[in-house]
Amino acid sequence: MKLGIMGGTFNPIHIGHLVCAEEAVSQYGLERIIFMPTGLSPHKETAGGSTAEDRYLMTVIAVAGNPRFRVSRIEIDRRRVCYTVDTIRQLKDELPEAELFFITGADAVLEILDWKDPDELLEMALLIAATRPGYPLDRLSEITGKFDRQDRVKVMEIPAIGVSSSLIRERVSRGNSIRYLVPEGVEQFIEKEGLYRQQHVS
Repeated sequence: MKLGIMGGTFNPIHIGHLVCAEEAVSQYGLERIIFMPTGLSPHKETAGGSTAEDRYLMTVIAVAGNPRFRVSRIEIDRRRVCYTVDTIRQLKDELPEAELFFITGADAVLEILDWKDPDELLEMALLIAATRPGYPLDRLSEITGKFDRQDRVKVMEIPAIGVSSSLIRERVSRGNSIRYLVPEGVEQFIEKEGLYRQQHVS
């Protein structure tokens, strides 16, 4: 099985995440994508007052209509700082026959040298760096060139969609519409739970 893993805080999940996952299915022939909401991230704090359970539930709502998409609680239930390599290691143990593809933004890949055990990560999973048209890739080549297995990092261009989780939180806090920026069910969940209303992002 060709299995994609898409990690992130998903705070909240939005259409850009879903387009990226669908593009990975199309370009790499992936049979399934597992969305992996982070419990406690070593790289960023969760903003906006949402809980790990909120982010998990929004992700479940967002992917419900796609039979190739699944959501995992591995990192949510770990209840401690989660590192990508530990999660991939666990999936390798549980699914030894699967070919793993870890999907993340090109900006995150630029920080790969700061990740835990990056060489081991590249041995276990092919890394898909999702980027947008016009995104400068010179630094990406510079970073991946420092690894023996730079062939294990692939660049995937996705359609330009000017949306981010921080933009969603900011719009909610200002009382602006987020319709069509997130799946309808996610919009309803945010409204029902009163998420991000006091969040002001500079």
